Amino acid sequence: MIDPKQYIRSIQNFPKPGIMFRDITPLLSHPDAFRETVRRIVQKFRDQKIDVVAAAEARGFIFAAPIALELNAAFVPVRKPGKLPFETSAFHYELEYGKDTLEMHSDAVKPGDRVLLVDDLLATGGTIDACAQLVERGGAEVVGCAFAIELTFLEGRARLAPRECFSVIEYHDEN
Repeated sequence: MIDPKQYIRSIQNFPKPGIMFRDITPLLSHPDAFRETVRRIVQKFRDQKIDVVAAAEARGFIFAAPIALELNAAFVPVRKPGKLPFETSAFHYELEYGKDTLEMHSDAVKPGDRVLLVDDLLATGGTIDACAQLVERGGAEVVGCAFAIELTFLEGRARLAPRECFSVIEYHDEN
C-alpha cells in the first residue's frame, strides 16, 4: 500500500526563516499517492451522508473536488473577497500573522445540509474555522474537517473542537 507521507517534500525556512514547509506538489504529481490520500478521506466519511464538500482556496480545492465527486456531494468553493460573482456571505478572522476574510455564495449551503470541510493542511485551524463559521451561519451542519496533512504540534484541532477532524498524514514536531 502506498504511504502518502513519502510524497511530501519538507522545505526548511520557507516562506520565512524557522518554518518547515510541507510541500504537497510531489504527492500531486504521483497519481497513486494522490488517489490514496483522497481514498482515505472518502473512506472515513462515506457513511456520513455528506451533502456538501466545502474548501478554501486554493490548495483545499485540489483535494475537495475529487472527494466531493466520490461522495456524490456538491462542491462549494470558499474564496478570498471579490472572487465570487454572486451575492456572498463573508467571515473576517484573525490569523497568526494578521487578519483575513473568506467569502462563500449566500446560497451555497442550505439549512440542514451536512458539510465536510476539506483543506490540504491543518496548522492553527484559523482558515478552516472561518469556513466552518460561514457554513454554520448558513444553517448547515459541519459533519467533519478533513486534511491531507496535520501539524499536530500547532493544536489546530483544539480550535476546531468539537468538530470531528481527520488527517491522512500527521507531523508531531517541526522537523
